[in-house]
Amino acid sequence: MLSRRDFLVAAGAVGTAALTSPADAALTGIRDRSIFLHNVHTGETLRTVYWSGGHYDPAALQTLNHVLRDHYSEKVHRMDPRLIDLLSRLQSNFGGHRCFEVFSAYRSPETNAMLASYSEGVAAHSLHMQGMAADIRLTGVGLRSLRYSAKRMRLGGVGSYSSFVHVDVGRVRYW
Repeated sequence: MLSRRDFLVAAGAVGTAALTSPADAALTGIRDRSIFLHNVHTGETLRTVYWSGGHYDPAALQTLNHVLRDHYSEKVHRMDPRLIDLLSRLQSNFGGHRCFEVFSAYRSPETNAMLASYSEGVAAHSLHMQGMAADIRLTGVGLRSLRYSAKRMRLGGVGSYSSFVHVDVGRVRYW
């Protein structure tokens, strides 16, 4: 693992224009970025390389958008690549071979309103509606460890629930 000083020196050599987000900065130097996930509601499992050769793979991102769709309405939305980067980095913190169980990623405004009518825990302006959030578990990893690792990354919001951890690429906050 690079020290902060070594990382800053390396980042300077690459050029600051190449670093577009904290998650991107954390992944600098990694040749390929991959993600392994299972949508618990649709039964779909996907293991894909979504970044290679210094670029996002549009076909892989499109497939991710489909797998992370609103399972109530079947609506597909563009997922924020920063969220995919956050998930990839979080997955790699635990060795990279474990599968994310995804309970919710994109939610249409209609689905979000329906869920909010049943639960006070659903935000009216949820980042799920912008493709910027996911509710996850990681196979073989306790929720407490997953939450702690996500919080240490400081790449967005982290929420703790009884059966999953919420992560998003909004402002840094915890609940």
